Amino acid sequence: MRLDKFLTETGNGTRSQIKVYIKKGLVTVNGSVATDGSVHIDEMKDKISFQNKTVLYKKNRYYMLHKPKGVVCATKDNVSQTVLQLFAPDLQKGLFPVGRLDKDTEGLLFLTTDGDFSHRLMSPKKHVEKTYYFEAEGSLNTEEIQRLESGIEIAGDEPLTLPAKLSEIQQDKQLVKGCLTITEGRFHQVKRMLQAVDCHVVYLKRLSIGQVSLDEKLVPGEYRELTETELHTLYNKKNVVEEYK
Repeated sequence: MRLDKFLTETGNGTRSQIKVYIKKGLVTVNGSVATDGSVHIDEMKDKISFQNKTVLYKKNRYYMLHKPKGVVCATKDNVSQTVLQLFAPDLQKGLFPVGRLDKDTEGLLFLTTDGDFSHRLMSPKKHVEKTYYFEAEGSLNTEEIQRLESGIEIAGDEPLTLPAKLSEIQQDKQLVKGCLTITEGRFHQVKRMLQAVDCHVVYLKRLSIGQVSLDEKLVPGEYRELTETELHTLYNKKNVVEEYK
C-alpha cells in the first residue's frame, strides 16, 4: 500500500495534507523520515509514525457524524447533499451510513466500511436502543404516554410498536418536548408514533445509539473517528435485547 494512502485511510488527513506533512518531516517509516508519499509500505509489518505517534492500520473505519438537517443518508443522490459528501474526498471510499435519519432530522449517525458492524446495530433482530429528542405540536397526557411506552398502532397493516421509553417530558403551551427511546427502525417511526397521539413533530434529533451518545463538541456537519472504548461499548451485548417476551 502507498504510504499516503495508508495515512489517509487511518484518518490522518487528505492526500494533499499528507503531502505537506511529509515535506515537513512529520512522517517516519521504520524510524527513517519519509520523503515520498508514493513509496509502498507493508501496512501490517512496517512501523509508521506521524508526529512521533505510531499509526496502526485498521481494516475498517468507524466515524461518528453530527448529521445536519437537509442532508440525506445515502452514498449518492441526484438532488440533495449526502452525508458522504460531508467527509473529505480521500475518506469517502467504501464508507456508508449505518441506518438512516430522515432528511429533516439531525443528530447522531455512524458511518463505516464494516458491514458486520452495521448489521449488528441495525438488524431488526438486535433491538438496539436509539434515543431521540423531539419537539412536537400538541400535548401528552398520562394515558397517551402509556400507549406510546407499551406499544402503539402506527398503521393498520403493521404490528404494534415494541415497548418504548419516554423521559424528560415538558409541556409548553401547545408544544411538547421530551426524549423517546425505541428499539426498532421503522420508516419515520418516531414521527408516526407521536402522530398516533395527535402530536406533530417539528424538530427531531437523535441523541444516542446503544450506550454511545452524540459528542456535544461536534457541530452539525462535523465528524470524528469512534474511539476504541466506544467501539467496544457498541459491540457489548448490553446494547442488545435479543428477544422481547
